[in-house]
Amino acid sequence: MPKIELKHISKNILKDVNLEIMDKELLVLVGPNGAGKSTLLNVIAGLTDYKGKVFFDDKKMDNVPPHKRGVGYLFQDLALFPHLNVYSNIAYGLNVQGYPEKVIKKRVEALLDALHIGGLRERYTYNLSGGEKQRVAIARALAPFQKILLFDEPMSGLDPQTSKYLRTELCALLKRLEITSVFVIHDLLGAEEIADRIAIIHKGQIEQVAAPNDIFFNPRTDVVSEFIGMPNILNCDYCNILSTGLVEVVSGDMSIVLPYEGSSIKKLAIPPHDIYISDTKPPGPALNRYKGIITEILPVNSTIRVRVAIGGNNMLTELQKSAFDEMNLKVGKEVYVIVKLRRLRYVEP
Repeated sequence: MPKIELKHISKNILKDVNLEIMDKELLVLVGPNGAGKSTLLNVIAGLTDYKGKVFFDDKKMDNVPPHKRGVGYLFQDLALFPHLNVYSNIAYGLNVQGYPEKVIKKRVEALLDALHIGGLRERYTYNLSGGEKQRVAIARALAPFQKILLFDEPMSGLDPQTSKYLRTELCALLKRLEITSVFVIHDLLGAEEIADRIAIIHKGQIEQVAAPNDIFFNPRTDVVSEFIGMPNILNCDYCNILSTGLVEVVSGDMSIVLPYEGSSIKKLAIPPHDIYISDTKPPGPALNRYKGIITEILPVNSTIRVRVAIGGNNMLTELQKSAFDEMNLKVGKEVYVIVKLRRLRYVEP
């Protein structure tokens, strides 16, 4: 399947975008609304005019019409045909391209089986649940043996649990089929679950392209750092294995316990919104709880970021303005800090 190269692409908000998507890669585009994510997909698919150059495996595609680019596109609204049953929806692209009936039947049956919707083949789309519609739309996009697949937030209307399950299942299927894919997701956590690499786009410019861990532990610009939540990055001095599935990480004067499967940890990342702050000693065990001194207070929209010195570490916390006002927090005040055990993430050497 092809490598995609975008060179000096400009269109509406997009300004001189350069991006390379590797052969068989699943790249996830992440950014705020209006950043240019959907426009970039439309450029790849040839659905809009643009300035710049698009290459598939070094072949220039700028004058190639959309139906000859070999690109499948799954839109946010799915656009299933209500007058066709599930089987006919999936077979539609194959019929348009003139594939023999034998090939169509084999391909559709394989996709019905792969996406676990064989029992829906005779049903019409208006009788399907949201998750079932997603599966049918995915099968229809995959059916015509496309070399590239583009996904524009197709699961945004589903509940988080169903969306996560379908994303994981789709990722595994795309890897089996070795299809080059570009996926637009507004949720960074969802992007991390499936991406080979993540591209952060902001105001029409690519801020950083890297593996999920690299994005989180080594944000290249202030925009990326802000977008991922300005995580606290702690260097690990040493680790103690406490029991099966638990490890104690020592970083300066802080000792942090977290679930773990492995041998050693190099760095920890803790988002500010996953750290509680209190002006009184909280009840409960002392696990992942510390005393510190406020060194900086930073108002940000409806929240307040508070930097706390805990020994040699400076931890950035985030809380609602109402909670901040209630505690009357000030620079120099002693506070208690609690780190949520379940949300810690780490990188191995």
